[in-house]
Amino acid sequence: MKVTIDAGLCTGCSLCVTDVPEVFEMGDDGLAKVLVESPDGELAEKAKDEALNCPAAAILIEE
Repeated sequence: MKVTIDAGLCTGCSLCVTDVPEVFEMGDDGLAKVLVESPDGELAEKAKDEALNCPAAAILIEE
């Protein structure tokens, strides 16, 4: 699994960073960044949930 963020869609709301700080962080540009591109186990499930809950649909998951 690979997690990416589409910077063109990200609005910088920071929900992903608040919910899963082990995988996401805010960049200097005010947009979310991925810390762990290939999380596993519980973090993978959290990242998938976050992708579904992202209001901008900016988090992309490749299986």
